[in-house]
Amino acid sequence: MPTRNKIEVSEEIKRVTKIVTDKIAETGTKNTEVKIPWSGHTGDVPLFLDYFEGTMFDKIEDVASKYPNNIAFDFMGKHTTYRRFVENVHIVAKSLKTIGVRKGDCVTIAMPNCPQAIYAFYAVNLVGGIANMIHPLSAEKEIEFYLNESNSVTAITLDQFYHKFESIRKNTKVVNIIIASIKDELSKPIKAGYMLTDGYKIKRIPKDAPVIRWKQFIKLSRCCFYNYKVDRRSNDPAVILYSGGTTGTTKGIVLTNKNFNALAAQIKATNPMYTTGDKMLAAMPLFHGFGLGVCVHSMLANGGRCVLIPRFTPKSYAKDLVKYKCNFVAGVPTLFEALLRLPSMEKADLSSLKGVFSGGDSLSIELKKKLDQFLADHKATIQVREGYGTTETVTACCLTPVNFAKEGSIGVPFPDTYIKIVKPGTDKELPYGKEGEILLAGPTVMKEYWKHPDETANTLRKHKDGLTWVYTGDLGIMDNDGFIYFKGRAKRMIITSGYNVYPSQIENILEAHPAVQLSCVIGVPDSYKMEKVKAFVTLKPGIEPNQDIKDSIMNHCRKNIAKYAMPYDIEFRNDMPKTLVGKVAYRKLEEEEQKKFKQQAQ
Repeated sequence: MPTRNKIEVSEEIKRVTKIVTDKIAETGTKNTEVKIPWSGHTGDVPLFLDYFEGTMFDKIEDVASKYPNNIAFDFMGKHTTYRRFVENVHIVAKSLKTIGVRKGDCVTIAMPNCPQAIYAFYAVNLVGGIANMIHPLSAEKEIEFYLNESNSVTAITLDQFYHKFESIRKNTKVVNIIIASIKDELSKPIKAGYMLTDGYKIKRIPKDAPVIRWKQFIKLSRCCFYNYKVDRRSNDPAVILYSGGTTGTTKGIVLTNKNFNALAAQIKATNPMYTTGDKMLAAMPLFHGFGLGVCVHSMLANGGRCVLIPRFTPKSYAKDLVKYKCNFVAGVPTLFEALLRLPSMEKADLSSLKGVFSGGDSLSIELKKKLDQFLADHKATIQVREGYGTTETVTACCLTPVNFAKEGSIGVPFPDTYIKIVKPGTDKELPYGKEGEILLAGPTVMKEYWKHPDETANTLRKHKDGLTWVYTGDLGIMDNDGFIYFKGRAKRMIITSGYNVYPSQIENILEAHPAVQLSCVIGVPDSYKMEKVKAFVTLKPGIEPNQDIKDSIMNHCRKNIAKYAMPYDIEFRNDMPKTLVGKVAYRKLEEEEQKKFKQQAQ
């Protein structure tokens, strides 16, 4: 049975539903102030929420009108108030309008967590466009794919990534490339240090390069006097994020304004300790729903303060966590595992923390125990809360309650969110405690896969209950209390440092190399990344394995594969293990690597 809001599920649901319906009858309206125990365990969390009916930027502007002098975000020591934040978004929106961005146009943003990226994201929303968010470290061919898949005619990136864009530009429809620089958003003392350390490493852009530099771009706003604001509805498409979906083929996930605004409301509701002005350490990247939805929009839409980290390292994360006395942090298990090993954290005071969230990958029971002890040893009064979600639901839809955790559980669904466990690929619900496919429904469910109607129809299915369900391809169980336990993935996928890597995509790239006959890519255990990517290759007849061949294949990969998805090693095999039907037995290779890992650990 679905765990949320279905009267037949349990007497507890009947009880809390009666509380709400009685209140509605009394007041004549759905009242978000009706307080009930969230799944019976957490205290004051509403069962139903009212959602902002407008765009993402409408929501930000509403917050700015209430708290104009509050700090919206910090970036390398420089603060930006909500008033200034909104003013800059309007300026960037006028500039976008001047260069021809219109309602429904896709604008590709390939940037780290920096102010220009935030301004551009909301400005695209203001002019009625769709923000096509991609990893700035993507390989050239991946960038080409993203630009063409979205039909982007405008791209915004940093100076350090210009040469990748320029090399594939001729193969796309891109008209304008806007180039920003980190140094332009730094205070003078910080800028001087940046130029001496990182700035000088950036390859110079030719003076006559066919680009619009950020300062020039901003000046173009003077040419736009009106009609740059476009009326958009909450259910209109607003963002494209990329994922492998259920098949492992890269697809754009179309998310709406309501998807993001609903997530913001749910995040606040499930964190009753949150107060306006609380600080979130925003290290998760903007091209990822975890970073964009949870760490940035959900905070800004609720009057929070984001501490932007442009280039993540465990050291930078730890430094800003302590320096800014952050109240909330979110990350993947590998990040938290790295924090445990940092000498600089030995005397850290973490008493300011109100919430620590782990997602993007499974948090092992042992690592959670270590993290909880680490927090307690550093004056924090809270424990790690594990969550779950998919990019198809803006990443987060399930979270461990504040004061009631169950060992190994990823928690319970957000308000207005439904989860049920079914026989994989069907609509047949399974009993409590029975493993099956995890299905999701609620206000954060995506609109569609961009230009993939068949995949959309396969992933989004309407059931007799009237709800549209996301078939996640993930396996799990639900206990009698409605807690969910993640058990694995039905689809083949590697998660390394929180990033999804689809082996079939890497294999296709490997097999495009003229020396490669056959390949198999697997995830192998790693004490830091949890998994890392390894490739097995059989060469074509007559080609002998040697270092030159290996280097050639690795160079081929670097041009076509994002850095985070690169194989750390290539192992040559004369033959691959096969299944009874002749397919490569990748599970056999996984077992071999797991055995090696255990032997090395002993």
